[in-house]
Amino acid sequence: MRVGAMGGIAAKHLARRDSQKIGFVGAGEQAKMHLIAMKTAVPTLEHCYVAAKTPEEEATFVAQMSSILGDMKIAAAGSDLQRATEHADIIVTATSAQAPLLKAAWMKPGAFYSHVGGWEEEYQVAKNCDKIVCDDWDTVKHRTQTLSRMYKAGELTDDDIYCNLVEMVNGNRPGRESEKEKTYFNAVGLAFTDVAIAHAMYLRAKDAGMGQDLKVQHEMIFEHANLRDWVRL
Repeated sequence: MRVGAMGGIAAKHLARRDSQKIGFVGAGEQAKMHLIAMKTAVPTLEHCYVAAKTPEEEATFVAQMSSILGDMKIAAAGSDLQRATEHADIIVTATSAQAPLLKAAWMKPGAFYSHVGGWEEEYQVAKNCDKIVCDDWDTVKHRTQTLSRMYKAGELTDDDIYCNLVEMVNGNRPGRESEKEKTYFNAVGLAFTDVAIAHAMYLRAKDAGMGQDLKVQHEMIFEHANLRDWVRL
């Protein structure tokens, strides 16, 4: 849910406002949550195409998501990655693969690409984009994602990164500035986001009078009667 939400926020700033088609490579839980987040952030989305390893995975995705997003037309691409992505205004790759699945030639002018997994696309995809945005570039560069590989190979520098997501959210950097821009977002996943969500959930529960007090520690550690039996010197 957290990673999908980050993708949705990025789409709000980097996707075209009139985006109608979204294409997925991958049909797992991350892909499903990203579709919900993307549709929330970009309500104009009407068509979704999904390409996965097997027809069964695609069929499950279509059935489950169609029941949730009844106003969208969701279709399987028959494991044809190009068919799922070449006409998409928004592209999402959410796989466990470590291979350049998405080809640069399939990303049309004006498209927004949300990268979720490890190495999922050709290096040229990023090179062709006008803006590359991360949730946190300093964290991304030390991982094994596509941008990380490019950085370590000397094919991407700090100067090639447009900004971190927070800089667009707080208004310090503009998001999409033209209909023809190709934009790229890399979500690595950040623990402080989980902490912020947990805090927000706690405050909502407290305001609603829900939950219960739990006493985690009943006595100090050296007051335990059986402490000697637990200690092995």
